[in-house]
Amino acid sequence: MRDEAEVARYIERFAGELADAGMQRMAARVFVALLAADSASMTSAELAESLQISPAAVSSAIAYLSQIRMVHREREPGSRRDRYRLHNELWYETYSERDKLLARFEMVLREGAQALGPNTPAGIRAQESAEFFAFLQAEFVGIMERWRNRER
Repeated sequence: MRDEAEVARYIERFAGELADAGMQRMAARVFVALLAADSASMTSAELAESLQISPAAVSSAIAYLSQIRMVHREREPGSRRDRYRLHNELWYETYSERDKLLARFEMVLREGAQALGPNTPAGIRAQESAEFFAFLQAEFVGIMERWRNRER
């Protein structure tokens, strides 16, 4: 049997860690509430009641979490109500998106190195930064492959 007070403390603690890492505070709370739900899904009303927040706060949080592809909306069968659900391979999907971000950073930094002048201090710094992101991207691909192999 779950201790709901302990679950509430867990939600707030993990949400605080996510907020400290840069996630919007309310989105972090909604995300962790979904993570803590056995079904990994809740309606807007359930989230509002569970977290003691307004439906508008839930809506804003869900919009953000949908944008960063951590949750998706699905229609409750036989109902007009939406349920919000975590993606099946949540962390894998979330971090796979980060790979695209690393590639974009690398590309823009390489362009910047050329624009700044490849032999100037700023151009050299941009080129070194691009190399760093290329390295991260290569390592990241290997990490994701090792995770997939581990899960098999």
